[in-house]
Amino acid sequence: MSFVATNLDGYGAALFDLDGVLTPTAEVHRRAWSKMFNEFLAPLGLAPYTDDDYFAFVDGKPRYDGVRDFLASRGLTLPEGEWSDLPAADTVIGLGNRKNLTFTAVLESDGVRPYPGSVLLLDHLANLPIKLAVVSSSANAEAVLRAAGLRDRFPVVVDGQLAAAEGLPGKPAPDTYVRAAELLGVPINAAVVLEDAVSGVAAGRAGDFGLVVGVDRGAGVAQLTAAGADVVVADLAELVP
Repeated sequence: MSFVATNLDGYGAALFDLDGVLTPTAEVHRRAWSKMFNEFLAPLGLAPYTDDDYFAFVDGKPRYDGVRDFLASRGLTLPEGEWSDLPAADTVIGLGNRKNLTFTAVLESDGVRPYPGSVLLLDHLANLPIKLAVVSSSANAEAVLRAAGLRDRFPVVVDGQLAAAEGLPGKPAPDTYVRAAELLGVPINAAVVLEDAVSGVAAGRAGDFGLVVGVDRGAGVAQLTAAGADVVVADLAELVP
């Protein structure tokens, strides 16, 4: 299916993933996951965690789901732990908190700038009668949006914290995207999903949204297409006439 930005004229909402779609924070997440998992695996004598593991088991998912799915891929299980677990705890929640500590430290020290092509598309959409939302598995979405200077562009943000508070399953389940469309007051078949993660594209397809755009930041065109993307672009600037 071919797609140009003018096709958005017929849609009521554009629902953006954050990390890897609007901001290059996916790379920060990827490095944080690698540091955490490899420090955990090394004493066990197991093969190191790689970027292939990130895209296969972690990318786009809620943090603790990513921990569970990666551990399962290596035949490992850990106690679930408690929400209050310190980052040093060898539990699912402890490992997730350990990763998040690394991510927030990098965000605070380095900041983040949005992708220029993504800003170009947002500027274009500002001239259309289309509502915007961010749908992110990250509990840090608000902080990232503020750091990138994008928070005021989105009246609705459905992030990991809101999902937890409302009991919404994370991607690849479609529930967080469905919730964003509900909050905007737009039917799902009139909403566009823009995602860089296989799990996020799968969520858009499972929700039967009007259009699912894959953004290839490393997951691969074939993988995003197989997950249900109607079209895959390398950068959101490609969607601007």
